[in-house]
Amino acid sequence: MDDASALYIGLISGTSADGIDAALIGFSRGVPQLQASYAHSWPEDLRRRMLALAQGEGALDLDAFGRLDVQIGHCFADAATRLLERSGTPASAVRAIGSHGQTLRHRPAGEYPFTLQLGDPNVIAERCNIDVVADFRRADVAAGGQGAPLLPALHAMLLARPGHARVVLNLGGIANITVLGADGSVFGFDTGPANGLLDAWCLRQRGEPFDRHGAYAASGRVDAGLLDTLLADPYFALPPPKSTGREYFHLDWLATHAPLATLDPAAVQATLLELTARSIASAIARHAPQAEEVLACGGGVHNDALMRRLGELLAPCVLLGTSRYGIDPDFLEATAFAWLARQRLLGLPGNLPAVTGARGPRVLGAIYSAPAARPA
Repeated sequence: MDDASALYIGLISGTSADGIDAALIGFSRGVPQLQASYAHSWPEDLRRRMLALAQGEGALDLDAFGRLDVQIGHCFADAATRLLERSGTPASAVRAIGSHGQTLRHRPAGEYPFTLQLGDPNVIAERCNIDVVADFRRADVAAGGQGAPLLPALHAMLLARPGHARVVLNLGGIANITVLGADGSVFGFDTGPANGLLDAWCLRQRGEPFDRHGAYAASGRVDAGLLDTLLADPYFALPPPKSTGREYFHLDWLATHAPLATLDPAAVQATLLELTARSIASAIARHAPQAEEVLACGGGVHNDALMRRLGELLAPCVLLGTSRYGIDPDFLEATAFAWLARQRLLGLPGNLPAVTGARGPRVLGAIYSAPAARPA
């Protein structure tokens, strides 16, 4: 297949596990262009189980672990299949699928650092009859890196402007920033929680998977004492490179900082929103003081209360959605894993050592071949 005309699919379910984003991507002179997209919902029982496991609730024996890996793989295959069906695209037109998988643990520090994403890529390759590239993070971790974030190289390709300092802000379950310097420099890191804690608290208190438009948070008042206690967590003061996940910032983490039963639930939600906004704004002020614009993507762009508060804290720096520059904020991450799959097939690095802290550039991901021979 001629790579210049080939399509790729990117699949990702982020820290929030609010669904699998699927993006069909074409490449013009190496630059990814979104052709079609689809958001695939998780079965609710599976989503709850994954979220509980991700934040350390319960344990799995090896049999249960194996079944879960395959079950998640089938859901990723469903997402890819439905994207193809809805876009009218034959599988033969797709060179490869880049599948991030579902992160259940991310421990890039310690004596034996590791990162763990489930979703058996063999299942995806078998069902879709398309080559799959997966397991993108572990090569970077093996090289001494954080394994995250992996999007800054693509952010730089799509959004860097010579002579202008910008920040790309991804508001997923965890927030991360890419700092695009006016001199062409690129680095980034995870700032801390974004939607993850907000969604978890909203689900516990109201039975709703997320706080639509931030209305629940807006109904409460920030608890200054709780906010100060949360912001004092050592993670926020750590220098980059650094990355984190739901296994750190979860409701048990929150409970260790305050007697939650004595607090108004709406006030806790308001405080969590303020925590997200403050930690992000502080990180940008410290590491990108010359930034003229902050370009936001990810599910958090739909939280009006969060975006409003971020805009206040970042001023006079301008907060915009990436859609202002023609990039769908909901599918930029999925686009990145299509791009990373292409990088792997071309034998090109996918990480930025200045971001992850790895010992050098690494080709990321492993290839899982389709069962039928691919056309030349």
